[in-house]
Parts: sequence; structure tokens; C-alpha cells
Amino acid sequence: MILFLEEAASSGGMGYSSIIMIVAMFAIFYFLIIRPENKKKKKAEEMRNSLNLGEEIVTIGGMTGKIVQITEDTITFETGEDRVRIQIKKWAISTTAKMEAAEAEAKTTKMFGRK
Repeated sequence: MILFLEEAASSGGMGYSSIIMIVAMFAIFYFLIIRPENKKKKKAEEMRNSLNLGEEIVTIGGMTGKIVQITEDTITFETGEDRVRIQIKKWAISTTAKMEAAEAEAKTTKMFGRK
């Protein structure tokens, strides 16, 4: 009987530590994976909503061009000198030329330590 009570007491302590460990793992998972992904999505959405006519864009598929028309959820852009116009959804835009230039400059600065 005494052994049974000792086992119950020790397993109760283990139950609390297991719950604390699960909560800690969820917190780590949230701060290392979920939160940065949400920030990245929010930044991309802000970029897509702030596009202007004449900006150079790059689509998810790798096509590049200059914006000629913007509607609520679509963008029409021209590719190259032949002026072919392509209409895509806003979510299909990956980056803008300004963003790519800023990222390249940041990478160079980080690599060589220039300011």
C-alpha cells in the first residue's frame, strides 16, 4: 500500500512536468516557426498592396516586367520591348526590382562589412 502511494505521488509530479514541457515546446515552436512566417506573409501582402504603375516586378514563376495596370486583385504588366501584356493575380508577385536591389545591397554589406 505504501509503495502504491509513493508511485502515485511521483507520477503526479511527472504529469505536471510533462505538461510544462509540452507548453514550453509549443512556445518554442511558435517563436521559431509560426511567428516569423506570419511576419513574412504580412510583409509580402504590404508590398503587393503598395505597388505602383511603372514598377518593375518579378512573378513567382520568374517572369519580369513593368506594371501598366492595377485593379483590386489583378495586375497587368509588360514584358520586354515587344510590349506583350500579361495579366496575373496579385498573390503571384514575388518581389519588385527595388526589393531585389535592397536585398543584394544588404547581402553585400553583410558579407564585406561595409556601411
